[in-house]
Amino acid sequence: MEKTRRLLERALGPSKVLTDADACRSYAGDESDQDPVLPDAVVLASSPEDIQKALVVATEAGVPIVPRAGGSGKSGGAVPVAGGIVVSTLGMRQIKEIDRSEQIAVVEPGVILADLHAAVEAEGLFYPPDPNSLKMCALGGNIAENAGGPRAFKYGVTREYVLGLEVLLVDGTRLRTGRRTVKGVTGYDVTALLVGSEGTLAVTTEATLRLIPKPPAVVTLLALFADVNACGAAVQGIVAAGLVPRCLELLDEATLDAVRASGVGVDARARALLIIEVDGEPLACESAMERVGNVCAEAGSIEVLVAQDEAQRDRLWEARRQLSPATRAMAKFKISEDVVVPRGSLVELIVETRRISEATGVRVLTYGHAGDGNLHVNFLWDDPAAIPRVEDALDRLFRKVISLRGTLSGEHGIGTSKSAYLPLEQSPELIDLQRRLKATFDPQGLLNPHKIFPRASHRAC
Repeated sequence: MEKTRRLLERALGPSKVLTDADACRSYAGDESDQDPVLPDAVVLASSPEDIQKALVVATEAGVPIVPRAGGSGKSGGAVPVAGGIVVSTLGMRQIKEIDRSEQIAVVEPGVILADLHAAVEAEGLFYPPDPNSLKMCALGGNIAENAGGPRAFKYGVTREYVLGLEVLLVDGTRLRTGRRTVKGVTGYDVTALLVGSEGTLAVTTEATLRLIPKPPAVVTLLALFADVNACGAAVQGIVAAGLVPRCLELLDEATLDAVRASGVGVDARARALLIIEVDGEPLACESAMERVGNVCAEAGSIEVLVAQDEAQRDRLWEARRQLSPATRAMAKFKISEDVVVPRGSLVELIVETRRISEATGVRVLTYGHAGDGNLHVNFLWDDPAAIPRVEDALDRLFRKVISLRGTLSGEHGIGTSKSAYLPLEQSPELIDLQRRLKATFDPQGLLNPHKIFPRASHRAC
């Protein structure tokens, strides 16, 4: 590492290289509950050339190197578990181009998602992916994790909007993948492979993103239910009616109690809740709003409320986005798992989480994107001695998800937090094929090592 530090400072200058432990500590962890690991050096990249130089040094010295954007990940993807170099791309924040006629944006990996939303919407355009961390997460991380968010039910996840990438391989080789055009089927779809690869195959230096016209109208509804079964019936009814809201968010009973405890007033009769958002032309929105309201009433809703203005909509969504920090404040330790099941199995999974809580004694809160079956199951505890029970609860959750023909992650990735569970979902042959792909891109295994593939048991804190 001493050699590596000297090479980095020689290649980049001391102002772009952090080696002091206190300075490096901010780059040791992310928003997951994985153990932080102090990197030996941090490169503050402001250009593709800075990243390229760092990669060449890492390859020459044979040390691990981990790309990092906003550090908002939930699965330990940015944690430098093997030490070595962290390359921060947060200094690359330029929106290089917004082309209204072609409906594309070209961005650097450090662009904050909320800033991109504001910039493209000022041009009458729309970039749909909207993870709840949008005010702090960066596009490089969104691409690495294939981020989703509440609007994914209607509009899809990040992969659907990445047309092309400029990336650097671990040896410094620069590649441009994909295209700027709407259509294109030249060769293998390497762009789609890189999106969601969790920084294990290449480092993104530029992305060409597909945009769509900004919907002219948006209506937000709040539907209250006496129990989660009625809530699930409403979700099924909305889908069966051919309605496609852009958001269909579910909060279970325990989560509503947490919301109330944080100071947000919710009718005490409600034991489950849906946040529903429709968009499009004003008349179409009005019609969809009425139809959604009718479906909720038929499912037994207590009340359906409609946000009266933009400020009310913003307050409602801010309360939803604060769920993660609000639940984190309820206990010393928290794991937020991100699982997906078929929509028809949502209620069964929520009921199962209650059984898991009762069987293990670990507190559980569940909320998430009901429209696409993506739920965030949160485990809370105070005593470190409870970790074996938490491990048991996690194992029970993942096995139930797979038995329901679901998947281990919908938008947070595998990282280190779920790597031990990958064999529950994927065959040894498929895992081996992916390992060989990794080895093709990264023969020495230096780029974000020990992520995705099984290595050790799940760690909570």
